[in-house]
Amino acid sequence: MENATSIPTPIRRMKIKRRRRPSSVELLHAEIDELEASITKLTEDITELTDAVAELDAAMAKATNLRNAEKAKNQDTIADAEGAQVAVAQALTVLKEFYAKAAEATALIQQQPEAPAVFDEPYKGMGAESGGVVGMLEVIESDFARLAADTDAAETAAKQEYDTFMQDSKVDKTAKSSSIEHKSAKKQDESQTLTQKKADLEGTQKELDAALAYFDKLKPSCVGEAESYEDRVARRKEEIESLQEALKILNGEDVSSM
Repeated sequence: MENATSIPTPIRRMKIKRRRRPSSVELLHAEIDELEASITKLTEDITELTDAVAELDAAMAKATNLRNAEKAKNQDTIADAEGAQVAVAQALTVLKEFYAKAAEATALIQQQPEAPAVFDEPYKGMGAESGGVVGMLEVIESDFARLAADTDAAETAAKQEYDTFMQDSKVDKTAKSSSIEHKSAKKQDESQTLTQKKADLEGTQKELDAALAYFDKLKPSCVGEAESYEDRVARRKEEIESLQEALKILNGEDVSSM
């Protein structure tokens, strides 16, 4: 058998490439595994973010519906309270005028020489009593005024709370939507890279398989029995032709015309 130094240079070059090819295949496998893991994680992240955005949209829509209903109710309450307050004020005005006139009439009657005994004191009407109609109406008027003021304050606070919630939700949604776009673009890029890497792996594996086949074909020539000079020349010629074909395959050249 020929020693290492007697092995032709093409064979040595082929052995070097044969040792390197498995490393390329292993590297491609590692890159493909990494890309597939990254794409899987990106897909999960995109799904979670999409669900979160959908939940935000639903929460914002629900909050808007509740806010509109609450606003309408508060506006009705304020309008009713203010309307009732005006009506009570008008009633108070009428009653006060009535009692004032009644008191004036009583005073005039009492000034007569023969005033009835029942009018010993000037008539002040029910408004003079602490629990009279005028006092009750004044309390009711105050209650309506307080109701309108409290409802208006509650409406202001509810609107501020709603505005804060909507603003925070919009900011959160914008951030999540931006993340979805970024991750989707990255997933698309990595998917394209993965497709290319798989194609590279297939091509590299074919080259490796072809190189190994040619190497196995050439290997017996290094361990042959004693041959005549003519046989060695013929075998060497075949060996050189086979080496040329193998090198072309390893270098990625087209050998279909051979």
